[in-house]
Amino acid sequence: MTSPASTRAYRRLSVEARRRQLLDSALSLFAHRAPEEVNLDDVAEAAGVSRPLVYRYFPGGKQQLYEAALRSAADELEQCFAEPPDGPLTQRLSRALDRYLAFVDEHDTGFSALLQGGSVVETSRTTAIVDGVRRAAAEHILAHLDVPEPGPRLRMTVRMWITAVEAASLIWLDEEKQPPLDDLRDMLVEQFMAVLVTTAGRDPQTAAVVRWALALERQEGPVGGLARRVLPVVADAAHLL
Repeated sequence: MTSPASTRAYRRLSVEARRRQLLDSALSLFAHRAPEEVNLDDVAEAAGVSRPLVYRYFPGGKQQLYEAALRSAADELEQCFAEPPDGPLTQRLSRALDRYLAFVDEHDTGFSALLQGGSVVETSRTTAIVDGVRRAAAEHILAHLDVPEPGPRLRMTVRMWITAVEAASLIWLDEEKQPPLDDLRDMLVEQFMAVLVTTAGRDPQTAAVVRWALALERQEGPVGGLARRVLPVVADAAHLL
């Protein structure tokens, strides 16, 4: 039974504020437990409300609540790659990845369930939500590359890297969150520049993007460090030129 204090708290909250409270409670649970292991009683207890109140806001039950929580998490993830178009590209990516990886760190179990699928609550709608995050992230990155009409090779390269970021995040969780987040972020930024350079060898549009990006980089920045580490490794391959 809901206490008088809880009832008074309920009356003080607007509909939107109460819904937000329930979603936050659900996201907190999904962050540490697989979706199929969370029920409405758990959400009600975490929010300090009754089960009927949860049903009042989510009459579709657990499935509706999960999809709403997933949409909320997706909105947050989509914004991770939103950056002002200022400074070197690698700095923008670093800041975006800091936010993305912080989300992964905070929602470890829930993040794994979200991306790996196989949950009993997975549907075509939840799959579309997850895919929407990937597409939004790709569009943010393409906007940073300042290409009005990116061709298929450039778009493919960016989307492949988004997939690599997801895979690296899942592996990082499996490896007990090693290496440290800063190292993982720097490695992912360097890999993005590396795959851009690889595509540039086959695509004039990407080559122009690489020239533009490198012109903004500083010697002490990520690309300079990458060049200093990699060039000695490939120096012995000069005979291939």
